Amino acid sequence: QVQLVESGGGLVQAGGSLRLSCAASGRTAVTQAMGWFRQAPGKEREFVAAIAWSGGLIYYTDSVKGRFTIFRDDAKTTVYLQMHGLKPEDTAVYYCAVQTSAGGIDRGYGYWGQGTQVTVSS
Repeated sequence: QVQLVESGGGLVQAGGSLRLSCAASGRTAVTQAMGWFRQAPGKEREFVAAIAWSGGLIYYTDSVKGRFTIFRDDAKTTVYLQMHGLKPEDTAVYYCAVQTSAGGIDRGYGYWGQGTQVTVSS
């Protein structure tokens, strides 16, 4: 089992910044990548960003490129999502997740955090 605890969500005005954190514990050796997803009200959950655990390759969905940055700590136990230039359309519950099987950077995630709310006001 892998446990994930997210923090850092909140309410921010458009153009503002937030940093989300996700601390992993347990059987983290199964980690192939860690990613961030989000789900807005009435919409499906969507991939936001991910970082491969071996090699550190980074991936972003197009709508956040240039505004969001995913990075991890040296101990590889915490992954962060730094968000700048937030827009109202970024409002969603943000989830971090651990990828445990291959098949594309936006799938194969076997462990999920509880989610943290990000609300961007216009």
